[in-house]
Amino acid sequence: MTGVLLSFGHGYSAQALATRLLQQGWEIIGTNRSGETPQEGVETVAWPGTDMDPYLDRATHLLISAGPDDAGDPVLNGLREDIRGRSFDWVGYLSTTGVYGDHQGGWVDEATPLTPSTRRGRLRVAAESEWQAMELPLHIFRLAGIYGPGRGPFAKVRAGTARRIIKKNQVFSRIHVNDIAQVLAASIARPDPGAIYNLCDDEAAPPEDVIGYAAELLGVPVPEAVDFETADMTPMARSFYAESKRVRNDRIKTELGVELIYPDYRTGLQALLAAEKP
Repeated sequence: MTGVLLSFGHGYSAQALATRLLQQGWEIIGTNRSGETPQEGVETVAWPGTDMDPYLDRATHLLISAGPDDAGDPVLNGLREDIRGRSFDWVGYLSTTGVYGDHQGGWVDEATPLTPSTRRGRLRVAAESEWQAMELPLHIFRLAGIYGPGRGPFAKVRAGTARRIIKKNQVFSRIHVNDIAQVLAASIARPDPGAIYNLCDDEAAPPEDVIGYAAELLGVPVPEAVDFETADMTPMARSFYAESKRVRNDRIKTELGVELIYPDYRTGLQALLAAEKP
């Protein structure tokens, strides 16, 4: 199966999916603000600023990874009436597990009530609702913390700037970008309009464990432990510690047949380091 994917906000995760689909003969149209092409083989469009009707006419599939702001979802704000009533085979919206809020290390799944405790989470809940009201073949993907090539802890560990921030009972779920790509591709191949999927690996872990393991792989001293309460952190960095939960990923396995490439942070970090070597 091939088609034409129109990707709004064609960034890190969308580019990983595009790499897969391009190999299968898909056409990919990606939007960004500059119109500069960040990925070979992708037709890039500057948006806002371009009439999107011709591209919407061509598209068989939509992927939305542009984040909302206080004004709402930017794609719907700009193109709601242009999108409404069109026929697509599949629409994917990339959201976040932040919509579940804080569960003090407890488990959540796709049926867990949405009780976001951060501004980012509240904006995502509102955006999900906006897209659900559009009567499209919508699939929502709630992503855990994303890592992958160029987005791992090794640079900071090597530079000596990594810190092991310690907060009692704090755990995060994560997902390698290549696993995001394979889940999205599996959903495209097996569409189920209205479905919601959590995208994370099998092991939620304290952030200090990930930094410590990265240091071990590099053969350098494990960064010092710093208490969260006294750590010098930006408000944005501190906000990531406002929530602690373990996210279940059973649905991507049972409904989409996904077998994670990187089921935990250890296998993911090992692969990232191995890929750096000539």
